[in-house]
Amino acid sequence: MRRLLIALALLLNLPVSLPAWAQQAIPVTTEPARVGNMPVEVLANGLVVPESVVTIRTRVDGQITEVHVSEGQMVQRGQPLFTLDSRFYRAQLQQQEAQLTALRAQAARTQADAVRYQSLRGEGFAAVQRFELAQAEAAAAAANARATEALMQQTRLNIEYAQIVAEADGKLGALPTRVGNFVRQAESTALGTITQMDPILVQFAVPERWLPQIRAALAQPEGIPVQARPAAEGQDPSTGRLVFVDSAVDTQTGTIQLRARFSNADGALWPGQYVRVSLTPAEDEGAVSVPSAAVQTGQQGRFVFVLTPEGVARRRPVELIRSQRDRAIVRGEIADGEKVIVDGAQRVTDGARANERNPQPTPQRVSQAG
Repeated sequence: MRRLLIALALLLNLPVSLPAWAQQAIPVTTEPARVGNMPVEVLANGLVVPESVVTIRTRVDGQITEVHVSEGQMVQRGQPLFTLDSRFYRAQLQQQEAQLTALRAQAARTQADAVRYQSLRGEGFAAVQRFELAQAEAAAAAANARATEALMQQTRLNIEYAQIVAEADGKLGALPTRVGNFVRQAESTALGTITQMDPILVQFAVPERWLPQIRAALAQPEGIPVQARPAAEGQDPSTGRLVFVDSAVDTQTGTIQLRARFSNADGALWPGQYVRVSLTPAEDEGAVSVPSAAVQTGQQGRFVFVLTPEGVARRRPVELIRSQRDRAIVRGEIADGEKVIVDGAQRVTDGARANERNPQPTPQRVSQAG
């Protein structure tokens, strides 16, 4: 019948236009359209930064006698790192202890003199003058003792500073100094760094048009979830929460800086590492999504082809709202579950017959030994 129609059209010098039932079906693949709540996903490139980096410096002068850690080691707050030679400060402390003993004895004697002259102050002008002098000597002796006690406290602090400990939990960097090096407080030489690894931050920037949705989501108790995926293949994304929104929009780039905090006990995120960030500040209710490959562009705008149950391709105009991974969020007359042509959409026209040939999963062959 098809051949007869073609021959008749050629004899009558008419354009060959066959009805849908007479056309040869075009093989296509389809995927169903989805209608429902769709999370608004904002993608950005981020940089992993530590919450804090502590620089290790000495507070006293001395020679390094021991190094208790190695480069790249994880340390905890209060853990010993370096030991400096503290013999000078210990000798100074012993000297001050002896001075304090002498000053306390002197303070006791002058206090006793002040009590003794107090009983004689009414016997004449000389007795009153001697009493006032005894009081002054007692007060000066007590002040000298307190000053020596303060010097001793400072010396004990210097002895404590000779034991350099970690001031934060984190990972040690390079240690440029070794046993035998002499370090000075005035030189402010860094003995190393401690980088906090858990928790850790990721900073990134998003276009300012997302600011209203982000501010509205931050007001909710659950906050805004953020995912960070390193560039390495096969590594699972880390999930955190948005903790910081900059106070101003960058007028040069039209973006706003954000930061998210992540638990990083497994060390999946590394300071200085570039990651792909996914931020979900809101959800679109009743959003229509189709595969991105199904959306085409023509003279009248964007459209998709829908395969009817009768096997006929129908053109549906759509408006592209945004793209999210391999799905396109569109606005148009597309129902939930309708089959949208993905592969082969460039070969079909409105009203053409199409044959759905979705690939079937290949059955696994099980080899039998023996």
